[in-house]
Amino acid sequence: MPLFLKKELEDDARIYVWEITETEEELLASTAVPDNELEELSYTRSEARRKEKLAERALLNTIFFPDKLYLGHHDNGKPYLQNTAIEISISHTNRFVAILLSPDENLGIDIESLDRDFSAVEKKALSEDELDDLEDDKRKTLQLAIYWCAKEAIYKRMSISGVDFAEQIEVERFTPRDEGKIDATFYHKDGTEMEFELSYEVFENHVMVWVVD
Repeated sequence: MPLFLKKELEDDARIYVWEITETEEELLASTAVPDNELEELSYTRSEARRKEKLAERALLNTIFFPDKLYLGHHDNGKPYLQNTAIEISISHTNRFVAILLSPDENLGIDIESLDRDFSAVEKKALSEDELDDLEDDKRKTLQLAIYWCAKEAIYKRMSISGVDFAEQIEVERFTPRDEGKIDATFYHKDGTEMEFELSYEVFENHVMVWVVD
């Protein structure tokens, strides 16, 4: 389908979301895919993953039409646009592809389905203070999803390997709503700290969190 959501942010940053309603065949037939991405797809065994990558390409083509933008990845997996200085962050679920762009700011975005089992997040990715702040009601799944997406968004923004989500990314207490802002701190292993303000939005049983700074 066409673009599902577009958000204009401060400092010319933008979010685009594509809903994956097409079959793999429909995406291939309607999307101009660079040869290197087609080759990568040929080695991808998961149909769901192939559809995500094709929808990602369809969204990039829609955003930058009529220009052709080529996507690359650094050794740590972070995406970049090869023929422009625009910063990019990408996230997928089976249903949506989200792309965050900024002309000159560091950024990160994550999107997750609320149907996901977040029990592992509670056990491995939260600090003791964050565990103490968890709600004990039906909002707990939403709260865990926001925690996880926030930490993933910061991880993508930092682009550092070997990050301990429980020890190095601390999200301040918040009350989960349909949309809002949350504060978080990243603790470098050398003892220095960086503070962030993130935004989040809940739609179609999904949570999306992003950071631009």
